[in-house]
Amino acid sequence: MAIVIHPLDAVLQLDTRADDKRIGLVILATDHTTEPDFARLVANERIGIYTNRVPYANPVTPDNLRAMQPSLTAGAALILPDEALDVVMYSCTSASVMIGDEAIERAIRAAKPDAHIVTPTMAAVTALRTIGARRISVLTPYTVETSQPMAEYFAAKGFVIDRFTCIGLTDDRDMARISHDDIVAFARNAMAPESDALFISCTAVRAAAVIGRIEALLDRPVVSSNLATAWMCLRLCGDNEPKPRLGQLMMWPLPAADALLEA
Repeated sequence: MAIVIHPLDAVLQLDTRADDKRIGLVILATDHTTEPDFARLVANERIGIYTNRVPYANPVTPDNLRAMQPSLTAGAALILPDEALDVVMYSCTSASVMIGDEAIERAIRAAKPDAHIVTPTMAAVTALRTIGARRISVLTPYTVETSQPMAEYFAAKGFVIDRFTCIGLTDDRDMARISHDDIVAFARNAMAPESDALFISCTAVRAAAVIGRIEALLDRPVVSSNLATAWMCLRLCGDNEPKPRLGQLMMWPLPAADALLEA
């Protein structure tokens, strides 16, 4: 017996968007951490998160990080093709240093011309300036070879680096498996007493989940790559709700561009 299918005779009233705001994430093929962090820190009833992955091969070396640059435009273009995004975030801190914030912005803007572009380095600098940090300590999971350009980047942005500590890993999948307890312990050892804040680099490291624990130990603000990008993406989408349980940074609004230049 044939099943009768009844077409609905109705005029549809389609919403302009499924979400009020759209954030696109361009992440590494090997990334374990960015999507869970953004689901926890950013996604809500107003903000949707949309992701695409770009080719990446370990080990984490300057050359392998730079090799992602040609994939960035196509990677961004495949996030809701031909539809606008409010923000696009490229989720690799060390590659942002190697490729350069401006080059990343140009590559992604070629695909999504109207979006705000965020990199972890740009977000971290903005976050550290916003909380008033001038002297910082830095913790990375990288080798010395990959950490050195990172140190030079933050020094060039005007920060005094009191202590720079690297763990020495070369595989970003291992970086994503550093336990929460070890992250807290490493952060405690990495913090110089004279620093205003600690920056924990790498979007693979699951530091955003334990920022509160680290801040309680250090009695100083702590900024991680994913916390900084989550904060900046939220603020660019008009979400200014203070969320102190996620870290001191989440209490701050995004300053005007001219205020950042004066910081």
